[in-house]
Amino acid sequence: MSSKGDTVVRFSLRTRIEHASVMGLFLALAVTGFPQKFYPAPWTRGLVDVLGGIDAVRWLHRASGVTFALLFAVHVVGAVWPTLRRKAALSLVPEAKDFRDAAATLRYQLGTAPPPPAFDRFDYRQKFEYWGLLLGGSVMVATGFLLLFPLLATAVLGGQFVPAAKVAHSNEGLMAFLVVLTWHIFNAHLSPEAFPGDTTVFTGRIGRERLRHEHPLEYARLVAGAPPPPLAGSAVRALALAPMRGALLVMYLPTLGFVMVGLHAGRRLRAALRRLRPRPKPGDEAKESEPPASAA
Repeated sequence: MSSKGDTVVRFSLRTRIEHASVMGLFLALAVTGFPQKFYPAPWTRGLVDVLGGIDAVRWLHRASGVTFALLFAVHVVGAVWPTLRRKAALSLVPEAKDFRDAAATLRYQLGTAPPPPAFDRFDYRQKFEYWGLLLGGSVMVATGFLLLFPLLATAVLGGQFVPAAKVAHSNEGLMAFLVVLTWHIFNAHLSPEAFPGDTTVFTGRIGRERLRHEHPLEYARLVAGAPPPPLAGSAVRALALAPMRGALLVMYLPTLGFVMVGLHAGRRLRAALRRLRPRPKPGDEAKESEPPASAA
């Protein structure tokens, strides 16, 4: 990681180009895909007319989808090949620390634990977004090609795969849009740390003070002049386990959030109900302790 003044390089030019390309393709796929998903809605007719008709919308959607598939393949090959040559570390693959960090951070945000742990180059939230895109993108690419070539697909697979692919493709696209609209937009632009917007992925540079605050472990290596930790063990085994680790984190975070927030809300509710119970007055307690006159 090179440094220049008060900033350091965090993302390479290739990473920035990939991110900008994904942004553009994601918008193009959403604009041309939602009118086909919600075609009975009145607003879709005006959008389809603006885009040149339904045939133009379908062509643009397919062209954007094929381009996204090519970009997806380039990204995967660009990540796998340097790892096999042991020239890159899998810094975006979740580790056991990420699962512990998620629970510790949530306890801190709920006010039941001390400050959260220190993060490395990528924290568990960034890894969640990355693997959500990677795994969701693989579903979109597979189902998209199946819908693009249904006759070829049914020659190999059963006919029921075509309607199943249509449902999966449509719903996964909507879910990806909602996740980006809520989770990613908030973390990257609306959170207190990033507001009014994070430009690091566009410029490639991040301030030293912000790096020290958000990624102290990486900052410590930068100050010490130490290289990133090397890949431990077999590269093939690490690559084979990477998708499973990513899927576990993607499933773990929502489950953890629902469970911990639910338990915390339950404890707060019980405490509130206990405070609402009427407390006996001291005189009432004394009267209750006296024996009745008939017993004297």
